[in-house]
Amino acid sequence: MTPQHAQHIGQAVRQRRQSRGWTLAQLAEAVGCSKAYLSEIENARHRNPPSQRLIEALEAVLEIAPGQLVRAAEWQKTPRTVKADYHRLAAMAGRRADGSVNLDAIYQSGALQRSVESDAGNVESMRQVCVQVPLVNKVVAGYPKDFTDLDFPARVADEYVSCCAVADPDAFAARVVGDSMLPEYRAGDIIVFAPSQEPTDGADCFVRLLPDHHTTFKRVFIESDDRVRLVPLNSAYETRIVAMDQVAGLYPAVYRVQRLGGA
Repeated sequence: MTPQHAQHIGQAVRQRRQSRGWTLAQLAEAVGCSKAYLSEIENARHRNPPSQRLIEALEAVLEIAPGQLVRAAEWQKTPRTVKADYHRLAAMAGRRADGSVNLDAIYQSGALQRSVESDAGNVESMRQVCVQVPLVNKVVAGYPKDFTDLDFPARVADEYVSCCAVADPDAFAARVVGDSMLPEYRAGDIIVFAPSQEPTDGADCFVRLLPDHHTTFKRVFIESDDRVRLVPLNSAYETRIVAMDQVAGLYPAVYRVQRLGGA
C-alpha cells in the first residue's frame, strides 16, 4: 500500500483536481454531484466514502488509475486501531525509494510478530484462532451404535466446522443423534472431540467400543484401572459399566456448536 492509497479519498481527489487546474464547480459538474458535496468529500466531512458510481466517475474524469480511489475508500473505512498499527509498522520497517512500505521487511524483521503479540497482551491469546475441524459423521447420544468416518483419512472430510482454541491436529466433530445427553446436549448439536487429550473423570466423551467399534456419547467416570462408567445425562437411560479392555477410544469433548430454538 503506497502513501497515496493510504490517504483519505478526499485528499487524493483534491490533489488530482488542483494538479489539473480544475475548480470545485467544474469537477462537480463533470461527475454529476453538487459542489457542496464534493467540498465535503475533499475536506473529509463524511465518515463514509462516496458511492461506487461517484468513485468510478471521479477516477474517469480525473484520469486516475482504476481502483486507486477504491483502495483509498477502503482505507477510509478501516478502523482507527488498524490504521495505527499500519503506521507503527511502517515506521519500524521504513519505506522504499518510491515511498511505499516494504511489508516483506516488516515480516522478516519480526516486527509484525512483536506488534501482534504486544497488542494481544500475551502470546497465549494469539493461539485462540479459528481452525477447520473435519465433521466426520455422527455420534449417538443413546445406546451404542455403528459409527463410520466414511473411510476418509485422518483430518479429511467432505464437511468442516470452524471452531476456536482447538490445539489437537486430529480433532474431529460429530453431530449428536438421540436424547440420552439431554438437557445439556440436543440432537443436531455439533461436538468437537480431541483424541490427543487425556480424558478426565467426569468428562463428556466420544466412546468407541470393541469388538465392533460401536460408539456412544456419554459422561465418563473412571471406576478403576479396568473399567469405566458411561453415564447418560437423561435419567430415562441407564448407566453402563464397561471393561477397559472393551474401550477402543475415549475422546473428550472440547467444543460445541449448538442449534438455536427448541429441541
